[in-house]
Amino acid sequence: MTVTDSVLLDDEFLQLTDQYRRELLAHCYRMVGSVHDAEDMVQETYLRAWRAYHGFEGRSSLRTWLYRIATNACLTSLEGRARRPLPTGLGGPRANPDDPLVEQWEVPWLEPVPDAKLTPAAPDPAAVVAVQQSVRLALVAALQHLPARQRAVLVLRDVLAWSAAEVAEALETSTAAVNSMLQRARAQLAQASLSEDDIAEPTDPGMREKLDRYALALERKDVTALVELFTADARWEMPPFTGWYQGRTDIGRLVDTRCPAGPGELRMVRTAANGQAAFGMYILQPDGAFHPFQLQVLELANGGIRHVVAFFDLRLFPLFGLPPIVTADAAGTLPIISG
Repeated sequence: MTVTDSVLLDDEFLQLTDQYRRELLAHCYRMVGSVHDAEDMVQETYLRAWRAYHGFEGRSSLRTWLYRIATNACLTSLEGRARRPLPTGLGGPRANPDDPLVEQWEVPWLEPVPDAKLTPAAPDPAAVVAVQQSVRLALVAALQHLPARQRAVLVLRDVLAWSAAEVAEALETSTAAVNSMLQRARAQLAQASLSEDDIAEPTDPGMREKLDRYALALERKDVTALVELFTADARWEMPPFTGWYQGRTDIGRLVDTRCPAGPGELRMVRTAANGQAAFGMYILQPDGAFHPFQLQVLELANGGIRHVVAFFDLRLFPLFGLPPIVTADAAGTLPIISG
């Protein structure tokens, strides 16, 4: 092969494969539970695919071939690694909001993913909804409890709708083994009580109004107004702190006594994560500006806010395109960040 042939092949590879980058990121994120690790896995996938592209014979579609490479790259990466939990996944009972907070930065916590990184370049509404539903934070958290190969089987079969034979070929195993792993994976996920039946979308007019009230209540530190927005069984958790809290009373007590900000000392910037409503929360600092404090992802139900996960990993702010600071004159909730 001449240098010219090699350059043309490289150009052809990039032209044909770049359209799959976002969906491969979503796939790797479901597998590894970290947007940072998922981006590394996508890079590894493209590197492996580029090296092997001259031998690609087209026996499967290019998309299927890339997914096979990505899945195996993720499986290799997951060998010997601890799973990525949320505090509710650690197995401990609900915490008392009056107890001291315990933080564990050494735990490889589950991470949220920005919607903007997964939305197809030419959005098809049905495709967007499908992607968003398949990366719900609760679902990805449940996936992390599965052994890696069971996780791969479940995602390939139930999310990507591959046949058992296609999955068996990708994982170099038998169809019977794939079916067995799928049965066990589905049974374990069923125990997580995941349901889309009563999930409300952040774009619903009633929910948009509730989200505005939620942000305003936090900015004013109006605990009474805040707890009215939660469902009776709502949960609140905030990695790297290991405790999780349930019920309006406990959540209100937690915010009232543990949040270091007073009225007017927080600002909320709307964004979107995992197909769900999200906020970047900023706290007032001595320089008179509001600096990143936590990134919240909210699960909405028809009865109100059902689950809040507040991530204290400040590396997430630039990843979500959130501003490094918010000035004091930016009163109230800011517009949604889309990129």
